[in-house]
Amino acid sequence: MYLQNNNTNVRISLPSKGRLAENAMTFMADCGLRVYQPNPRQYEASIPSLPGVTVLFQRPADIVGSVRDGSVDLGITGMDVVEERRGDNGDVMVLHEALGFGECMLSLAVPEAWADVYSAADLAAKTAKMEKTLRVATKYPVLTERFLKKLGITANLIPAEGTLETAPTIGYADMICDIVSSGQTLRDNRLRPLNDGVIMRSQAALIANSQSLRRSEQTLEVAKTLLEFFEAHLRASGDLAIFANMRGDSPEAIAARIFNECSIAGLQGPTISRIVVKEDAQNWYAVNIIVAREIILRTIRELRAIGGSGVVVMPITYIFDEEPLRIKTMMQSLKADNEKEGA
Repeated sequence: MYLQNNNTNVRISLPSKGRLAENAMTFMADCGLRVYQPNPRQYEASIPSLPGVTVLFQRPADIVGSVRDGSVDLGITGMDVVEERRGDNGDVMVLHEALGFGECMLSLAVPEAWADVYSAADLAAKTAKMEKTLRVATKYPVLTERFLKKLGITANLIPAEGTLETAPTIGYADMICDIVSSGQTLRDNRLRPLNDGVIMRSQAALIANSQSLRRSEQTLEVAKTLLEFFEAHLRASGDLAIFANMRGDSPEAIAARIFNECSIAGLQGPTISRIVVKEDAQNWYAVNIIVAREIILRTIRELRAIGGSGVVVMPITYIFDEEPLRIKTMMQSLKADNEKEGA
């Protein structure tokens, strides 16, 4: 079912509470798309840099449903709930599956008392010997059933809200399938994840209603804008800009030193420009190069070794390159849908 958004604004839903909500707001701000929420008790906000966009706040699972039925056009939520609730009609399109926050994993966990069960194969062997059907408490019945079927395990899936870890102790389930981060909550309740029982690893994702993208040029342009800024920020977040002064006969000579004596290369190579000095007769050049954050100390040492001085390190907000692959993928998918509909 597609409930067309009759609001003139493009609507995007963000998580309303918890760490995922906080991280989503921070991520949007870091991308230069700050969300303005004048009243924290209101469930509506705006993005000043994107006029014509209305932000709504919903539970992560509800965001998927709203995008699926078209009552909102775009959403940011966890890939775990996307895969669980997206349905099979193709209306939920994943535009970016890895926004770099909200990491977690969906995993099977069994009681520690099951001393003979450490792997999926062990679980299959145990269930084959059980006189009753395995009971699994979970908030993810679709993903859990799909995974267990691959293992050849038949189970009664018990939908549950709230805390699942107590289910085996209370007795209404034999084991659970739930989101695991550190695993401490499992240990506190005498449960342990199966060694190979991870159903999926998840993080925050950008999703859209495919029909909204096809029918509204405004929605499509907003989606492109979000992908441009998200991709540029994510690409830049792991890099730093290095500036160093260096003596040399020419830009080419300095570049040769960098290529031959250093392990750094930059995006395509260093940018080298002449420094105008007042009294020094030697040729001074400014070297600008982009490097990965994790090799910053090695980079500084290598630049020093070939004569670099006055090294300045700066964070990078964006790296815009060619049109992001995800935009091209989105457009190709929409074109294929249009052709299919016209056939």
